[in-house]
Order: sequence, then C-alpha cells, then structure tokens
Amino acid sequence: MGETEGKKDEADYKRLQTFPLVRHSDMPEEMRVGTMELCVTACEKFSNNNESAAKMIKETMDKKFGSSWHVVIGEGFGFEITHEVKNLLYLYFGGTLAVCVWKCS
Repeated sequence: MGETEGKKDEADYKRLQTFPLVRHSDMPEEMRVGTMELCVTACEKFSNNNESAAKMIKETMDKKFGSSWHVVIGEGFGFEITHEVKNLLYLYFGGTLAVCVWKCS
C-alpha cells in the first residue's frame, strides 16, 4: 500500500509542476520564451523518451538560430560547459526533469 501511495504522490507532484522553472538563462527575451515553449512541447510530446525530445529541440534550434546547438535532458546529472554568450538556457520541467540548451561553435 505504501508503494502505491508513493507513486500517486509523485504523479500529483509532476502534475503540479507543468510550468518550466528557469534556473539560468542569458538568452534575449524573445529567444528565451520561444526556446522554453519548444522545450515544454518536446518534453510533453516525448514524455517517455528524453533522447527524442532532445533531438527535436536541437533540430528546431539549428533551423531557427543556426547550427551548433546542444541539448541535454535528464535527471540527476552534472555538467560543465563552454557556450557562446546569450545562447544558454537551463530549466527544470515536470518536477525533476532538467533541460539544458546551449550553443557553441
């Protein structure tokens, strides 16, 4: 019974966290808003496949803003990156999912 309650609590928590929480961004406002919407759309569309969500985000960003975009989506990871100024977005979505989008050439 305890395991079922834990899964229900987790599902309720994820349902409440349906908005993106920006941890850090240096993108211009218009680019940031568009990228956030893209990230939410991709994570909702591919809720069980982070690789497909990342691929969708990367391909869309490459088309809209030029090549060399990189995307990481997952839970419980660390990273250190070098990126172009005004081309970084790091956000949380769905309670525990972290999404990092950046450009480097």
